[in-house]
Amino acid sequence: MGKFKYAIEMGGAYTCIYVKGEGLALKEPTLIAAEPTEEGYKVVAMGIDAKKLVGKTKDNVEIFTPSASGDHSNYEYSVILLKHFLSKVGFKPYDDSAIFVVPCGLSAKEKTNILNVCEGANLGRVELVPSVLCSCIGAGRSVDTSKVNMVVDIGGTTTDVAVINMSNILKGATLGIGGKRIDASICDFLAYTQELIVGLPTAELLKNEVGSLYTNDTLNMEITGVDVRTKSPKTAVMLSSDLRSAIEPFYREIVRTIDTTINALPPEIVADIINSKILIVGGCAKIQGLENYLKQNLNYPIELCEDVDNTTILGAGKLLADAQLLANIIKNL
Repeated sequence: MGKFKYAIEMGGAYTCIYVKGEGLALKEPTLIAAEPTEEGYKVVAMGIDAKKLVGKTKDNVEIFTPSASGDHSNYEYSVILLKHFLSKVGFKPYDDSAIFVVPCGLSAKEKTNILNVCEGANLGRVELVPSVLCSCIGAGRSVDTSKVNMVVDIGGTTTDVAVINMSNILKGATLGIGGKRIDASICDFLAYTQELIVGLPTAELLKNEVGSLYTNDTLNMEITGVDVRTKSPKTAVMLSSDLRSAIEPFYREIVRTIDTTINALPPEIVADIINSKILIVGGCAKIQGLENYLKQNLNYPIELCEDVDNTTILGAGKLLADAQLLANIIKNL
């Protein structure tokens, strides 16, 4: 079997592939568009091409994430999508091996699902590595010492909260909280408060452009949707302060989980966490005002990564280049 050549993060929002010696070679939405035929469903677009079709295609075309919860239980479409992405980065079937970045709270069955998908995509040897370890490495922190790190990874569909030392996870939890749930919450909020129906792409745009955890933010954005009652086009100007009630509960739950996790730890470990600061990564760590919000609601110092989107996959890339550290992590899995 070949040595580890790829680091793959097939997340609920994006799939990233890092190629050893080359760098980050692919980052595309983890999406498939399929339509029904007499023989079954036919795939019509994948990745970035499927993203372009969201809200703009026939009613019978379904656009979905086969690995929405990180467990890859939708085997057939996960294999199709992974093969598609690998074909873009010069993959050689069966010869090339990979580390596959995963949430820290997966069950044995969920891990088996992922390994089966990798086998179906004709990968060689595959090792599953928790994303939080890669995040630490990507942020320049050591994971193979007795010094304890705490990582919070707020992703597209899940949030990982983990405590790490000696290349191992001492304590970890995966929450079903991420960008896609926030988008759905914004859709529900607009339907209820504005009687305005919008699609998930509009909700995502609102979140990214004017979503904020500041209580007095004055950012605003004009959006167009469909009136709940008349079904005719309707325009509204949304303020950050209005959207906050749809967004903030998710971050409040993350804060609660961080507190619960730390409160169950021995004092010596808590002291290490305070000294090193809680590391915050993930795409949904980009929300306006997050650093201020966490400082107000947590009694522990935090460090928000500069490149929250790519810290994890870049850390996995560093791991490809450090055979000894990778061997130690695999041994402790």
